[in-house]
Formats: sequence, structure tokens, C-alpha cells
Amino acid sequence: MTHKKTIRNTYASTRHQQMAEHLHLYLVTDRTLCGVSRGTTKQNFQQLLDTVSQAIDGGVTIVQLRDKVADDDELYAQACALKEAINGRVPLLMNDHVQIAKKAGLDGAHIGQTDLNVSEARQILGNEAWLGLSVNSSQQMQEMVAKHARYLDYIGVGPVFATNTKPNHAPPFGIDGVRPLITQSSLPSVAIGGIDASTAQAIRDTGVDGIAVVSAICASDNPKAMANQLA
Repeated sequence: MTHKKTIRNTYASTRHQQMAEHLHLYLVTDRTLCGVSRGTTKQNFQQLLDTVSQAIDGGVTIVQLRDKVADDDELYAQACALKEAINGRVPLLMNDHVQIAKKAGLDGAHIGQTDLNVSEARQILGNEAWLGLSVNSSQQMQEMVAKHARYLDYIGVGPVFATNTKPNHAPPFGIDGVRPLITQSSLPSVAIGGIDASTAQAIRDTGVDGIAVVSAICASDNPKAMANQLA
């Protein structure tokens, strides 16, 4: 029993280290900023593919496809096209829609507090896929540690600052609120919410494994150069 537990702990430690490296510069897509139109043809989201590909060339280390407007067919088409464009260079995760992530063969998913239960998401994705959870408060962090940590690979903490890319987000807690949250868990962490080049280093200094950005890259005229600056 002790030997099996040691093997499990070693596996978890290695997996967490790999995840921490992936989190260094995390890109979350925005359909409006990336010029995504309704439909399922590649032409409808070519600008998304171009933005993500350029951002990866500039230093993005993981990508999350987030689209709150697309129906399942559109989202699946985007996921498949994005997976092909990324071609394994970095992990590709799906926001919320765990079943589509599984169907499209993506590397994992990221879920929020009001989405699918963490254990259910893990069951759908399988043990090899990456799974992250948004945490917005100390209370949510405590609940995550007590109930869900064994199913997760990382946590997303935020919003650090107010942001227009996610309506009705939780109250921002600022840079000073990051460290008190992440020190409650041993899971790798990424900070998100209104982060740009002017605040990136200060947030990294809190001890997070990475920063997640949306508009800083998706709204940039030069996604590659901006990603390089952030990385």
C-alpha cells in the first residue's frame, strides 16, 4: 500500500510540474476580438486560427477556447480547426463544454464554479486530460482543497482586475489578493482578469505559475510580438 501511494504521489508531482510549465503564458480566446463569425466553415474563424498561431509563435504556452455564443456544432468545428492549426505545439483546452472537448480530442478542459461538477468532468475527460477550475474567493479555494483537488491539474484565480471580456465576473481582488489565495493549495495556479504587459511581472512575482490573458493578445495588432513581450 505504501509503495502504491509513493508511486501515485510521484506521478502527481511530475504531472503538476508539467502543468506548471504549460501555464506560463495562457491564452483564452475571445470570439469578438478574434473576429469569429457565426458558422462552421474554416472561413468563419480564420482570424481566430491566425491569432492563436501567431501568439504561440510569440511564446504562448497553452490555449483555452472560450466562446459563450457558439452552438455545439460551431464550437466543435472551431475546436477541430484550432487543434489542427496548433498541431500539438501547446495544449488546447475547452472552456466549460467538457463533452465537446472529449469529442474533439482536445487536451482537456477548464470549468467554472457553476459548470459541470468537477468529478463528473474528470470522469468524462478521463485521467490523462488536463482539467482546471476557476477559483474566485478564499471560500471557494477551501472547498476545492477539501473536495476536488484530487481531480484537478491546476486552478485559475481571478479576476485580478475588472475586465470587459467576461460579463458578470466576480469582484476583482487585485494583485495583493493573489498570494493569499494560491498559498492555500499545492496545485499549479494561473492568474486571470484584466492582465496586460504593464501588470504581468507584478502578478508573476506573487508566486503564480503563470498569467492568463484575453484582450492583451486577442485585441493586439501583433499577437506574436505581444505574446513575446508577455512571455
